[in-house]
Amino acid sequence: MARSINGRELKEMLLSASNNLYNHYPEIDALNVFPVPDGDTGMNMNLTLASGAKEIQNRNDDDAYTIVNAFSRGLLMGARGNSGVITSQIFRGFSSSLKDKNVVKVQDFIDAMANGATVAYKAVMRPVEGTILTVIREASEALSDQADKLSTLEDTLDFFLKEARASLKRTPELLPVLKEVGVVDSGGAGLVRIIEGMTLSIHGKFVEKKEATSVSAPKEISVSQAESDELGYRVEFGLALGPSDTKKPYIESRFKTVLESRGSDVMVAKEGDIIKVCIISQTPGAILTFAQSYGEFVSIKIVNLSEQVLVKEVETPKVEEKHEPSKDFGLVAISAGKGVDEIFRELGVDEIVSGGQTMNPSIEDIVGAIRKTDAKDVFVFPNNSNIVMAALQASDVLADEVKVHVVVTRTIPQGIVAASAFSPDLSADENYKNMKEEIKRIQSGSITYAIKDTVIDGVEVTKDYYMGIKDKKIVVCEKNMLNALYKLLAEMINDETFLVTILIGEGVDEKQEKALTEKLKKKYENVEFDIRHGDQPVYSFLIGVE
Repeated sequence: MARSINGRELKEMLLSASNNLYNHYPEIDALNVFPVPDGDTGMNMNLTLASGAKEIQNRNDDDAYTIVNAFSRGLLMGARGNSGVITSQIFRGFSSSLKDKNVVKVQDFIDAMANGATVAYKAVMRPVEGTILTVIREASEALSDQADKLSTLEDTLDFFLKEARASLKRTPELLPVLKEVGVVDSGGAGLVRIIEGMTLSIHGKFVEKKEATSVSAPKEISVSQAESDELGYRVEFGLALGPSDTKKPYIESRFKTVLESRGSDVMVAKEGDIIKVCIISQTPGAILTFAQSYGEFVSIKIVNLSEQVLVKEVETPKVEEKHEPSKDFGLVAISAGKGVDEIFRELGVDEIVSGGQTMNPSIEDIVGAIRKTDAKDVFVFPNNSNIVMAALQASDVLADEVKVHVVVTRTIPQGIVAASAFSPDLSADENYKNMKEEIKRIQSGSITYAIKDTVIDGVEVTKDYYMGIKDKKIVVCEKNMLNALYKLLAEMINDETFLVTILIGEGVDEKQEKALTEKLKKKYENVEFDIRHGDQPVYSFLIGVE
């Protein structure tokens, strides 16, 4: 029985945690409260943990703090979505509590987890109970209360896991929407899997990644691998789709759009229940993780294109001088869809970060885009409620380099009106104030299809029907896509409405576009409609009402 562990043993615990989460992330995705085709909590947490695992997998340090600090740093830069960012903050607090410690003793672990809960709560502007925050807080508080009765790390982890599971089970009592839908919190479920992986490791039962038997992908393939290599990797794989009860429904246009946002030269072919894919990407691990949410691999081939280059230029290292930004202002927007990208470019946005509901960008992605603007003051538009925390953390990472202003836009329409308010003739503070004011005067809506039968917010939702969502609340569910749009607009448009922007997504044909254009302009004669192609995946229509 262990009373303390060193860096190598702690590394095993953390890798076991990452692998255990990987093995269970599809079931965590399935816990999504809203019946929309973008439940990605499990994927986000998995990619976040994979980024931390990459930082320590080849290290053999005996010093515990060295290991956990590297793991925490990897989590921070690779964090995706709110659940991923909160997880990174838990381990940030865990790591800082272990500073200068060569080994981790029972009390050290207890104190570190308590600090992890504290740091995670501080990172969230408006903490909500019944979430991952509740699970880490209640489990760590119970652990602290039991400290004098715990003498080994095995007992400590066993008790911690038991309390985390109990807290997760209570989440529906704290968050009514969970109880209404009949699920526990997905982020909390992911955290339990992390703790479970650590617990199994301390008992000598290290968790290995479960791979499909026919997959022979090299073990070292992981998220964000070789991102600095400009050529990247050619990734080829065959994927057996399904089963439908554990995997996402396959829609080629949506699937291909996400791949195109993460790489180039994308080719997708379908033969029966098998899809064959070829793509060139800087992040092969992210591609494989995304694809596996639709099925299981039957073959994988990955070629490092840089290895095929016979001659590389080698530059003599130079002493870095402090760089002065080349301009005063820069704008960064997270966007999904070629049409949406083009709208932001027309508004003067310097850098577009591909991402959205189906693939949240990492903190590192956002940090890289901010740096590319080469500006003194940079405005960032997250344009998704699940990306706001990542943007705020990116701002913190760059606090000593550039002044970052995160404009809290939670939808694409909000981002468009905020970017429209920018003026190079005003100061950064004046621009920021104007942008926040513009956001207040717009309502956001969307149309997407339901992935399951449920009742939420009093609305009966039927699988494969179209839902109309107004400011994150489902208000209608219709079999016909255009009927859902018309009913949603009836809820949003009033006598004061003067402009409605509609961004048309994938899957809407010319006939449907013509029909809605004619009907809306006839029905709402005093309202101006700006109908454009956004080409966004998942959402048939994105709507902004001013």
